[in-house]
This record gives sequence, structure tokens and C-alpha cells, in this order.
Amino acid sequence: MTRPTLTQATGPAHTRILGIGGVRGERVVPNDELIGPIDSSDEWIRQRTGIITRRRAEAGTDVLDLAEGAAKAALENAGLTGADIDVVILSTVTYFHQTPAGAAIIADRIGATPAAAFDISAACAGYCYGIGQADALVRAGTARNVLVIGAEKMSELVDPTDRSISFLLGDGAGAVVIGPSDTPGIGPTIWGSDGSQAQAIRQTHSWLATRDEGLGWPTLRQEGQSVYKWAVWQMAPVAQKALDAAGVRADEIEAFIPHQANMRIIDQMIKTLKLPASVVVGRDIAETGNTSAASIPLATERLLREGQVSSGALALQIGFGAGLVYAAQVVVLP
Repeated sequence: MTRPTLTQATGPAHTRILGIGGVRGERVVPNDELIGPIDSSDEWIRQRTGIITRRRAEAGTDVLDLAEGAAKAALENAGLTGADIDVVILSTVTYFHQTPAGAAIIADRIGATPAAAFDISAACAGYCYGIGQADALVRAGTARNVLVIGAEKMSELVDPTDRSISFLLGDGAGAVVIGPSDTPGIGPTIWGSDGSQAQAIRQTHSWLATRDEGLGWPTLRQEGQSVYKWAVWQMAPVAQKALDAAGVRADEIEAFIPHQANMRIIDQMIKTLKLPASVVVGRDIAETGNTSAASIPLATERLLREGQVSSGALALQIGFGAGLVYAAQVVVLP
């Protein structure tokens, strides 16, 4: 018997970011509001993290509301509508429904049905994970336009008495549309994980323990020194690999947009990578806080909106966080 040969999907050779949008939590929360329960000070938080304020959403705003706002802004920026989207990817760790996926609900809200839709859980690296997947989907011919959203309401996982991470966290969402391009607009994704360090950033206990053992609502914890050393010394080489894979040098990029984890981590990565002073650095953490999967697109959106970088600029972006997981790529800004 002669079996037929399958036809495989094929797509364009290149992709790029077509548009970007961002939404931050409605409330501006200064350090002074948080220092009492952790017996700290505004000066201590600024020195250790670089954070002056963080943005947190009102009680009536959930993570899908933030995601929807960012998605609509990205579509408008790209000059597209929901009907133009073939796939919706939502990266979040703060959508508290195991099923259905939040991405399917967002697809419906923006008029993208029947777009494929799925959620990914890669914490602070989730946005860069989504970019890597979107790039591959478009180039494979499986989709033409992919909406990638990083959205978090981190304030839902805050223990106000915890000194390890609670004062870092903010709420927001950032989104981009990825589509075909005549020239390369997204470099190869360098990504990976190290599950042996899973306890470095973790949820205090499982939802089952909340139900079965009466442990209450779980919150986030981190081993600050371990995370700092890992981010500073192991993530800079990952960022360098992304530069090498894209075929560009550190002095050829115009922007460096790392996950907004901590200003000290960002500053040390700049030194390790030997980035020239001409490179604009995303520092949205100072006013928005650490928004996990949303932090890189929000920092990118700010740089573009404030005119610190322009459309077409080459940017190195890297996300890293709980897992431990990481991902980096060089992109052309929309």
C-alpha cells in the first residue's frame, strides 16, 4: 500500500512585533504604605530594590481585566482588530482558574474567536516564552498574527508581613502582536530551566493544602540572596547567548529590557554584559514594581511612549524567575 505524503504548513521566513500595549494597576502604592508590617523604611526599600512606588489594581479589577486592556491597546497600536488574531497566548501565574484557559476568555472579549487560545505558566520569563512560541507559530505557517499577553495581579499573592518579596510586587499587563515581516524582527530564543532551584521562588503551599489542611490563602516567598546571585551571574551569560544567536554585539543594541525584578540586579547585569552607556535601560520597576510576566512588555511600552527609544530600535530582552526558568531574545521594537 502506498501511503500519501502529508502536506506541512509553511509560513514566512521572518516575524516582528507589530504593536504593543500596556495597562498598570489603578492605585499608586508608595513605600510608606508597606513599611509598617515589615518593620522597614522607604530608604531601605529604595536602596535594596530601586522601587519608589508600585502599581496595584483595585479589588474589583481582576487579571483578565488587565489582560484585556493591554490586548486592546496592542491591537490598536498595530492597526489590527481581534478578527485579525489567529492565536492568543496568555502568560500568567495569577489567574486562579485551572480551566478554562484565561486566553480563551480574552479571545472572546476582543473578538478574536475562533482563534486558538492557551495559557502558559513561566512566571517572570513567561512573556519571553510567549514571544518564542509566537515567532515559531508564525514562521511555521500555523498562524499569521499572534497576540502575546503577560498579565499579573501579584497583589493577590502578597503577605504584607513578608520581607522577602511582598514589597516588590505590582499589578499590570503588557501585550504585543507578532506577525510576518520582510526582514528579521525577532532573534532566536535562548531559554531553559533549573528545577533543582524550585524552592528559591515559590508559593508557600498548594491549593490542596489550603483546602485539606486549612492553611489559608497561599502567598509568595523567595530566597533573596540565592535569587540575586542566580540572576546576576547566570542570566547575563544567557543574555549574551541571545546577542550571539541574533548576530549582534552589545554595542549595536539600543535598548536593554530585562525583567523588572530588582534595580540592583539590572545594574549588575549591565556591568557584566559590558553594555555601553548609550544603551537605554528599562527601569519601569521604580514606579510600577515587579509585575512578573507583565514587566518586560510594560517596561518596553514605557520606553516607546516616553520617546526614550524609537520604532525599529534593536532591544535585548530577558525574563527570569520562579521555576527557575529563563528566556531571552533580541527584538526589533514596533
